[in-house]
Amino acid sequence: MAVSPFAQQIEEAMETLRVQQVKLEEATRKLQAETVSVTSKDRMITAVLGAQGEVVSLTFHTTAYRSMAPAQLSAALTDVLNRARADMGAKVTEALGSFEGLGEMLRTSMTGGTELDELLAPLQAMRPGSGAGARRERQEEFRG
Repeated sequence: MAVSPFAQQIEEAMETLRVQQVKLEEATRKLQAETVSVTSKDRMITAVLGAQGEVVSLTFHTTAYRSMAPAQLSAALTDVLNRARADMGAKVTEALGSFEGLGEMLRTSMTGGTELDELLAPLQAMRPGSGAGARRERQEEFRG
């Protein structure tokens, strides 16, 4: 019995999804073990943050903090913690960047160039704002 082109596309999309799921699980596992360490410019404070942005440790390398005004100490802590969060955010973005556009790729692989497009065309035409002009405006709105 011959396999329909649509069934073949679904199977290919499912295989792609399985592969990406394994990659995502591995990336997540690696990220959960990641930490970042940032030291203040004056080398007084080091902050270590985990992947969820949680503070793992704060280390004061000198006793200079004892004589600092509360606002000055607060600013130093805020600065080092924000820089550490930014560094962790960059690591997360880098690790998960390869998954960008996965949903669109799967959708295209399942509907692009098949009889499914023709089958769904009447339903898509019934959707409010589905005209070509409306779609173009909506895309431009999201592109910024």
